[in-house]
Amino acid sequence: MSRGFVKEDDQEEIPFIPPRADLPEGTPNYVTPAGMEELLAERTALTEEREGLQAETEKDRRIGQNMIDLKLKQLNERINSARVVEKVVEPVETVRFGTEVSLKIGNADRPQNFRIVGVDEADIKKGKIAFTSPLAKLLMHQEKGKKVTLALPGGERTFEILEIRA
Repeated sequence: MSRGFVKEDDQEEIPFIPPRADLPEGTPNYVTPAGMEELLAERTALTEEREGLQAETEKDRRIGQNMIDLKLKQLNERINSARVVEKVVEPVETVRFGTEVSLKIGNADRPQNFRIVGVDEADIKKGKIAFTSPLAKLLMHQEKGKKVTLALPGGERTFEILEIRA
């Protein structure tokens, strides 16, 4: 039917849902056990939100449900593709997925700690970096005492591995 014969009020825009964290094509969706629990809890929360959704009009309710449905679709795709990597046990000789690494960055006095996790659980404020990040890729399979250099737009930065923990 031509748009000329449809009332404008009947037109609903498809809501824009920002994509989840980038996972390069062909890259396995590794997650830690805690990361999988977070994904499942997120799905439960979204399902409960959808069931309890209230809106002033039927149109607002449909738009709200569509937004939640799209978020659930993206989330379910991630959950279905997830490969849970069990926690590494001590002793840890090299940096691997799920390990925490203590780094000396450049000439800094204090070390910083980072855990290498899945893309959906990455949160730099919590010291969690995605295994797909340039830093994590450089650190993977390196041993304590090793120095790696990351090329950045403003120059290079050196990271020394001080400690590796499960």
